[in-house]
Amino acid sequence: MARPSYSRRRLIAVLSLLLALVAMALAPAPRASAESGWWIPSARPAPDSGINVTGEPFKGTDAQGHVRGFVDAHDHLMANEGFGGRLICGKPFSGLGVADALKDCPEHYPDGTLAVFDFITKGGDGKHDPVGWPTFQDWPAHDSLTHQQNYYAWVERAWRGGERVLVNDLVTNGVICSVYFFKDRGCDEMTAIRLEAQKTYDMQAYIDKMYGGPGKGWFRIVTDSAQAREVIQQGKLAVVLGVETSEPFGCKQILDVAQCSKADIDRGLDELYGLGVRSMFLCHKFDNALCGVRFDEGALGTAINVGQFLSTGTFWQTEACAGPQHDNPIGLAAAPAAEQQLPQGVAVPSYAGGAQCNTRGLTDLGEYAVRGMMQRKMMLEVDHMSVKAAGRAFDILESASYPGVLSSHSWMDSAWTERLYKLGGFAAQYMSGAEAFSAEARRTDALRDKYQVGYGYGTDMNGVGGWPGPRGAGTPNPVKYPFRSTDGGSLIDRQTAGQRTWDLNTDGAAHYGLVPDWIEDVRLVGGQDVVDDLFRGAESYLRTWGASENHRAGVNLAAGSSASASSAEWWNPFVSFAPGRAVDGDPGTRWASEWSDDQWLRIDLGSAQLVRRVTLDWERAYGKAYRVEISADGVTWTTAWSTDTGDGGLDTARFAGAPARYVRVHGLQRGTQWGYSLHEVGVYST
Repeated sequence: MARPSYSRRRLIAVLSLLLALVAMALAPAPRASAESGWWIPSARPAPDSGINVTGEPFKGTDAQGHVRGFVDAHDHLMANEGFGGRLICGKPFSGLGVADALKDCPEHYPDGTLAVFDFITKGGDGKHDPVGWPTFQDWPAHDSLTHQQNYYAWVERAWRGGERVLVNDLVTNGVICSVYFFKDRGCDEMTAIRLEAQKTYDMQAYIDKMYGGPGKGWFRIVTDSAQAREVIQQGKLAVVLGVETSEPFGCKQILDVAQCSKADIDRGLDELYGLGVRSMFLCHKFDNALCGVRFDEGALGTAINVGQFLSTGTFWQTEACAGPQHDNPIGLAAAPAAEQQLPQGVAVPSYAGGAQCNTRGLTDLGEYAVRGMMQRKMMLEVDHMSVKAAGRAFDILESASYPGVLSSHSWMDSAWTERLYKLGGFAAQYMSGAEAFSAEARRTDALRDKYQVGYGYGTDMNGVGGWPGPRGAGTPNPVKYPFRSTDGGSLIDRQTAGQRTWDLNTDGAAHYGLVPDWIEDVRLVGGQDVVDDLFRGAESYLRTWGASENHRAGVNLAAGSSASASSAEWWNPFVSFAPGRAVDGDPGTRWASEWSDDQWLRIDLGSAQLVRRVTLDWERAYGKAYRVEISADGVTWTTAWSTDTGDGGLDTARFAGAPARYVRVHGLQRGTQWGYSLHEVGVYST
C-alpha cells in the first residue's frame, strides 16, 4: 500500500484533534477523584471506594461567628474490635486495602449458614452472599446488622456532605462476647475499649498519611471544645471519643453485690480521660453496680434479659412508676436461641403490665461516678439509664447547674427533653426513616426554638439497631441525584464502591456514606426547617461541651454553718439526728424532725450572703409541700421559693438572688407518715 501524503496525514491529525475536543466537551463531569484541592488526598489507596462528591467542603463560621455542620452524636466506628472481634464483620480501614477491610467473617463463608448473629438479628435463615468488595451483593444493607458500615471512605463522604462532629462510642459487651460461638480474643470490656480507642487513633494516622503526614487529614480526634471548634472552622471533621459499655471499670454486680469500688471508678475515669474519652454511658443493656437500665422490648428484650441473668444472676425487676416517665415495656416475646442458654429449670419471668419501671436506679457508686465525671468535665449520656436512674442523675446535675448531659439516640424518656435543654444539654434523635424522624423533629421544634439550640442525629451504625429502609423508587418525592449539599457548595451523586452503586430510594441507608442522601430525604419529607436545625447541631454540641469545661462548682455557703430546728427526732442514743447533721458535708448523716407537718430547719450563714440556689437532699421522709425562706435578721422571713408537689430525692430551688444571713426550709406537709429528713442542704450564690 502507498503511504498517505503529508497533507492527508495532517488532515487526519487535525480531524482527530477536533473529535477529541468534541468528545471531551460531551463527556460527563469528572468524578470526585479527578478533583484537586486540600480536601483531596495525594495518595488514596487504589482500588478503593468512591466518594462521589465534588466541591470544596465549607470552612469557617456563619455571620454570627457560629460553626456550621451536622452532628452524629452516636456512632460505633470500631465495633468490629468489640464483642470478641467476630460479631461485626469487616473493618473501617486496613493497610492492606479495601479488599481486606470489606470482607466477611470467615464463618459466614460460603453462604452464611453459620452467620448465627445475622440470623438472630435479621431473621430468616441468616444465609447471604458473604463476598464484600467488589460485588457487595448482600451487604452492607440497611437491615444487615452484622457487617461493616463505617468504612473510612464512607465516613469521608458524610464529612464531604456536611457532617462536622462525629462521636465515636467505644462499645462492647462481655456477656454477648462470652456466649457467642465465634471470637478471636478475650471478653474483658475495658481491654476492648482500650483497643478501640487505639484503632481510632490508627485510623486518624491512616488518613493523615494520604494527605502528607500527621495532622493533615480531615479526620481529627479532638479532646476539648476549642480544639473541635478550630477543626470545624478548618472544614474538617471533629471526632469525639465516647464509651457505651455494660460494665465500665469492671463495675458489674452479681446478685446485687457490686464488683467494683470508688477507687476502681476513679482509676477508670482517669484512664478513659487519658485516652481522650469525653462522654460516656454508665450502664448499657444490663443492670450494673452503677445504675439500672432502660429495658429493651420484644424478643430482643427477652434475649437481653437472659444476658442480664447470665451476667448478674438476676433478671430485670419492675415496679409501678413513680411519675409520668416510664421505661420501655419488656414484652413477653420468646427468644428461643437465647433462652436455651439458661440453666435447666430457670425461665424468664413474666411481668405485670402496670409495672413498667426498673426497680434499680442510680446506686451510691453510680452517684459517685456521676460526680467524678463532673469533676473531670466529662459529659454524661443518660440514654439507656432507667427512669429512676436518669431522674436521680438529672437531680445531681441540676443541683450543681452542670450542663454536660446528652441524649444521643432517642433512649431518654421524651418528657425530659426540656429538663435537658434547661440545663444546657444536647439532644439527638436516632437515625430513623425520613417520615418518622421529621415527625419527631417537629414535635420538639418549639423547645429548640425556646432554648435556641440545634439538633443532632445518632446513626448508631455498627450498633445492631437497624437503619432507614428504602421509601421506594415510586415515591412521589424521591431523592434526585445529583443533589446539592445543605451549604450549596458540593454536588452529591450516587455512591459507588467496586461494582455496586447505592441509591437511597431503593437501598435505604445501607452504610455511613449514605448519611448525606438520608439528610436530603429528610429535607424532602420534613422540610428545610428540620435540616436547618440539624445544620446548627455542631454549634449547639460545642456549646454544651464548652459550658461543661468552663463549669465551676459553686461554694456551699451552708457547709459547716450553725443550724437549728423546730425539733429533732430521738429514738437511739447512739445515732444523732441533730440539725447540724444536714450541713456537715457527710451524705451518710441526716437531720430528722418529729412526725408532724409544721417543722423547720434554719441555717445561719454567719453574715449576709447573696443567695440564689438551695439544694435539698431528702431522705425517704421528704416534704411534699414546703417553702425555702430567707431572712436578714432571723425574725422577718421572705418566701423565696415554694412547692406543693415535692416527691423527694434531690431538689433544687432557684430564685432571683437576694442578700440573706439566714435560710430556712419550712415544711408544711409531709410526703410520708414520718417527719422531714434531710441528708444535706446546700446554699449557693450562683
